[in-house]
Amino acid sequence: MKVKWLGHASFLLTSEGGVRILTDPYTPGMYGLDYSPISETADIVTVSHDHADHNNVAAVQGNPQVVQGTGSHEARGVRFKGIATSHDQASGKERGSNTILCFTLDDINVCHLGDLGHDLDDSTVADIGQVDVLLIPVGGNFTIDAAAADRVCKRLNPTVVIPMHFKNDRCPNFPVAGVEDFTRGRQPVRTLSESEVELNKGQLQAGETIVLKPAL
Repeated sequence: MKVKWLGHASFLLTSEGGVRILTDPYTPGMYGLDYSPISETADIVTVSHDHADHNNVAAVQGNPQVVQGTGSHEARGVRFKGIATSHDQASGKERGSNTILCFTLDDINVCHLGDLGHDLDDSTVADIGQVDVLLIPVGGNFTIDAAAADRVCKRLNPTVVIPMHFKNDRCPNFPVAGVEDFTRGRQPVRTLSESEVELNKGQLQAGETIVLKPAL
């Protein structure tokens, strides 16, 4: 499975068989997001919530099938589980709802937390289940911050963690923290100069944090 970070909370995951899943496509310019427009082709698009920096489905090429909302979904032979959470610490009263989306690609269990805004309770942790690759927001302000992200990682115990939704050179005006607050103290951390990494089920390094460079 190849994982390519486009920017923000948007990833392109490609299976060995060529199935392409694009998560949370953003609209450039929103909230200081200076990433370039998305022009990728995908078979499936997942949407964690209906904010313009996460639901720009129209930007994705290839007439993809859209997966969003809680419950069970199936698209192009891939099964998805949507788990209800909130975008804030006030049960959604401030920023609305958020859906965690879990799916399996090339036998790798992937969990995309969307714009999670709070710690996870026991029931949600149980619903998520085993996580091989966790895509987690770490920048704070609009989502959980580095400290809360660390607590979520300890609860879910993923094999590999890939942070998202943080300030970087491509979006210096995005009003959140950088990734350093999250990676500080974590071991091992692999910071890549590329936007894409290839992951294989039998070769995942337990406890590894992989920091990707945004592609756009």
